[in-house]
Amino acid sequence: MISVGAVSGIPVGESVRVEGQAAIAVFNVDGEFYAIDDTCTHQDASLSDGWVEGCAVECPLHAACFDLRTGRPSGPPARKPVRTHEVVLVDGWVYVHETIGDAVKAAGSVVEEVA
Repeated sequence: MISVGAVSGIPVGESVRVEGQAAIAVFNVDGEFYAIDDTCTHQDASLSDGWVEGCAVECPLHAACFDLRTGRPSGPPARKPVRTHEVVLVDGWVYVHETIGDAVKAAGSVVEEVA
């Protein structure tokens, strides 16, 4: 499990980048947290530097959009999805269970509160 930081350290509508097997972007969407691979599958751009609208992030390089729940792109120029990762909240801290390998989880990220 990768420690991301305090829930309060990621304001609503913002994201942070953490290192795992590959860089991971963690987003706060109205208090729900999602984690996806940080690198756009179209070209080498950081999705954590992109713009969040609803439950999607727009790549800052060529405007490819990815669903934060599934990792799937909404259309060109990106054609391949990014991996999603499970997010766990424990006592006000955010953690990510990194998905290993190339598989994209069909259900997307899951947020669970652990006391």
